[in-house]
Amino acid sequence: MIIDGHQHFWDPARADYPWMDAPELAPIRRAFGPADLAPLLQANGIDASIVVQCRSALEETEEFLRIADATPSIIGVVGWVDLTDDALGDTLDRLRASRGGDKLVGIRHQVHDEADPDWLLRSDVQRGLTAVFARDLAYDVLIRTRELPAAIATARAFQHARFVLDHAAKPAIAEGGSPGWSDRIAALAACGNVWCKISGLATEATWHDWDADRLFPFVAHAANCFGEDRLIFGSDWPVCLLAGSYAEIKDALEACLARLGANVRAKAFGVNAQLAYRLRAD
Repeated sequence: MIIDGHQHFWDPARADYPWMDAPELAPIRRAFGPADLAPLLQANGIDASIVVQCRSALEETEEFLRIADATPSIIGVVGWVDLTDDALGDTLDRLRASRGGDKLVGIRHQVHDEADPDWLLRSDVQRGLTAVFARDLAYDVLIRTRELPAAIATARAFQHARFVLDHAAKPAIAEGGSPGWSDRIAALAACGNVWCKISGLATEATWHDWDADRLFPFVAHAANCFGEDRLIFGSDWPVCLLAGSYAEIKDALEACLARLGANVRAKAFGVNAQLAYRLRAD
């Protein structure tokens, strides 16, 4: 099974997406849904995908579960819940018992938008993560270099949990890299319980002035740190459209991974996502 481990749906006419307000994001400020994604998956040889949260709203998680229930190609949902909620355990149980709840495979929060770089280390957040992991769900870590130390400490604190690092922590590719990114990524990978998504990299480069060669050093460093068993391909569609088409993104990342070995490419496009999220392969 070939899996796109990271894609989104949204509709700005029906909900508010604060991160989408920047003028340069106007090209993607429209509705994107399963009917838009389906032909892209077919054209690019992708069998299934994981839809990932876009806004801090429980309603979105519930909607994604309903969509997944009605869309066979969506085999996992990474949703949002309030990690600081005292009743989080009850909320998670309700979600899992709802329509499509069997496809809830992970939780995510936009940590890099929090003012506090140590937000993950707050006692109420750590309590929430305990509830997430008690239900055998993964946690997607959406951070930049600034928040990596807190992510490292959190991965060490929950050694038996599963973490998935989104977009390789968003290295500043357009600027040639983020100071400290390389060493901190290596330290996070050393925890052993973290997978890394090779996704969202083209939009960290200079839009419409990038190629696989410019992405390769960052992909290669992630591969060197995480190894062939903990890399996951993700298109980051439709955010990726700011930099290139679905096919251009997929082909560039596939080329980068293939340069590192056939096994690296093959595992990143399938089995690693299945293991990280404990996906059903039927």
